[in-house]
Amino acid sequence: SLENASHPNHHILSTVLVVLLLLLVITLLVWYFLRLKNQRKAVVTTVDKKIPNGILEEQEQQTVVLLPRSPSASKTYFPIPVDHLEEEYRLRSADDGKLFREEYNSLPGGTPQGTYEEANKDENKEKNRYPNILPYDHSRVVLSQLDGKPCSDYVNASYIDGYTEKNKFIGAQGPKEDTVADFWRMIWEQKVATVVMLTNLKERKEDKCYQYWPDQGCWTYGNVRVAVEDFTVLVDYTIRKFCIQYQASDAAKTTRLVTQLHFTSWPDFGVPFSPIGMLKFLKKVKAVNPPFAGPIVVHCSAGVGRTGTFIVIDAMIDMMHAEQKVDVFGFVSKIREQRSQLIQTDMQYSFIYQALLEYYLYGDTELDVSSLEGHLHKLHNTFADGDRVGLEEEFKKLTNMRIMKENMRTGNLPANMKKNRVLQIIPYDFNRVILSMRRGQEFTDYVNATFIDGYRQKDYFIATQGPLTHTVEDFWRMVWEWKCHSIVMLTELQEREQDKCCQYWPTEDSVTYGDYTVELKGDTLCETFSLRDLVLTFVPEKQTRAIRHFHFHGWPEVGIPAEGKGMIDIIASVQRQQQQSGNHPIVVHCSAGAGRTGTFIALSNILERVKAEGLLDVFQTVKSLRMQRPHMVQTVEQYDFCYRVVQDFVDIFSDYANFK
Repeated sequence: SLENASHPNHHILSTVLVVLLLLLVITLLVWYFLRLKNQRKAVVTTVDKKIPNGILEEQEQQTVVLLPRSPSASKTYFPIPVDHLEEEYRLRSADDGKLFREEYNSLPGGTPQGTYEEANKDENKEKNRYPNILPYDHSRVVLSQLDGKPCSDYVNASYIDGYTEKNKFIGAQGPKEDTVADFWRMIWEQKVATVVMLTNLKERKEDKCYQYWPDQGCWTYGNVRVAVEDFTVLVDYTIRKFCIQYQASDAAKTTRLVTQLHFTSWPDFGVPFSPIGMLKFLKKVKAVNPPFAGPIVVHCSAGVGRTGTFIVIDAMIDMMHAEQKVDVFGFVSKIREQRSQLIQTDMQYSFIYQALLEYYLYGDTELDVSSLEGHLHKLHNTFADGDRVGLEEEFKKLTNMRIMKENMRTGNLPANMKKNRVLQIIPYDFNRVILSMRRGQEFTDYVNATFIDGYRQKDYFIATQGPLTHTVEDFWRMVWEWKCHSIVMLTELQEREQDKCCQYWPTEDSVTYGDYTVELKGDTLCETFSLRDLVLTFVPEKQTRAIRHFHFHGWPEVGIPAEGKGMIDIIASVQRQQQQSGNHPIVVHCSAGAGRTGTFIALSNILERVKAEGLLDVFQTVKSLRMQRPHMVQTVEQYDFCYRVVQDFVDIFSDYANFK
């Protein structure tokens, strides 16, 4: 019958359909994985030798992305008493910062009555860096009108209040090439003495701000002549001092001093890894700005994200002192009525809380050199009346810091485990020293070593363990690839009959490790350390490099050196060598690369600052080292030693003139 005849066709049809469906599914899967692979590829190539020192976040496009507002204004956020800050920060951070996002999204975007008529005038449109970040008419900074130029009173900048001080700040966009003259005129007319810059000129190849100052000598922008007086480069920020004068009037050529504080370590993505640098920077801004000056100009690129973050932290620290509470939500809502969109991401918003918590927990631990003796006396004579924080207490705050085990994946890979001397001391992934990968050999980019910041330069030190027999070649490969010229060794090869470090240099003549030959050229004994002159040769290319090996002998395995002078001497010798050889990273190691290594690096940074500023902050110096590598400065004796060496340093060079 006909019915039966049609059945085979049914089969064929359904088979064809199934095959087609399968093909479709396979095609889609292939497409999906290819796309994923390309994305993954892109991610890997953008990460340079080192991940940026920040927390990643979606990048801001050339027009600043404004996040959609959820009008959940029903929620009210009350001020937080400081002693609840830790608990509140913990609650909001949970679940990947869910409550921070909620709170941030409940903020009003600006004021509904606000108008942008001036900013939108045709003559002014070009003066705005981003078409959607504009100053309100009611709070914009109005310049004096120039003769015959109708719109010459416009600049993309707004007055913003501090905690109690009206118009304490001017929030501005980073000047463009054609608005630099307006920017300087604003500084002159508003009697500004301090400019806070929170962006770099270029970030991820995008222009963020025009360089509005001369590198040296002087330059005239419009009617304002700007001369460079002085500049200081530090690891997180640079200070530039300018002398400015207004040239249009025939009035007496009065000059004024303007200080620019340029925060350079805000990463291209997101927010800084830790708020310590920002808090130090803020303290410097407060110290520099003279009383009776005009507003402090704060700018980033658009003048809303980082600019808002800085202003809110400043105001909330003032509030903390005055009222023992903080009201981030209330304050941001208030200043957004003066410039819309201040604080651009929930990450910046939670960074504010992170900075306030850091400030509340650890306060200001900075000391002037002249008050060191009194402070030490207090630390060493702890009484029970509660207000004396003894040395143990201070050190205990450091040891309570969490070790971020989840950031040690590479060092804990099975293939790398045997390259570590001590299981607890493994470099973090975000600042480990990466070697070039050997062809066809996986995991050959790992060495137990960490980049550590110096006082003036990022990644100025490499903290590492004493090499093991099977990692000596990696050690020399690291020295070669990162162009190091100084190695500081703080352990003996054996201590109390235990191997502490493998001898990685020849006792005489030369010795070869894999691709590298090390030759001993000279061995001198100074008072507390041996100085070895080595020549390192990369055999495949027959290239050589001179290396100085500083081997400190006065440090017992348990305890600390008998006196501080030897430390001061070796640090000075290493500094001299660095200046001659071009400031590449200094390799520092003991046995595990944390206790004595951390103490040496801490002291180098502390003494450098004492010489430059007459200030020290042992606690924050060590705290920041511990965030960069676990267990840096391991014992309370080593911590105390940091203070004592500074005291010795001051006694040796005791004409205080040096520090004032």
